[in-house]
Amino acid sequence: MDVLPFLAAGWVLLIALYGMVTSRNLIHTIGCLVVAQSSTYLMLLGIGYRRGGTAPVYGDLVPGSRPVVDPVVQALTLTDIVVAATVTALLLALTIQLRKRHGTVDPQVLTALRG
Repeated sequence: MDVLPFLAAGWVLLIALYGMVTSRNLIHTIGCLVVAQSSTYLMLLGIGYRRGGTAPVYGDLVPGSRPVVDPVVQALTLTDIVVAATVTALLLALTIQLRKRHGTVDPQVLTALRG
């Protein structure tokens, strides 16, 4: 089992978390969240990868003759991409509204807002 995709996913996640923690702008924080979500793509594709595997289309090959990649992991990755795009759009829309109402996207300034 190859550990390189998992190390790459962990590295990308750590870089994104560092960016989120040190960010002074909500737009930058959302961008870092998108990068953190992309580390899950690497992890999922690393789980489903098989060396020498082909696409899971069984019309032209006999089942069991060659290894195929896991189609469930591919479907989960596509679902993850759609969810990430939706969450990003929602967070950006909320950030636009926050900027319109309070004039800033700096989280340090917005901490003064209370209930």
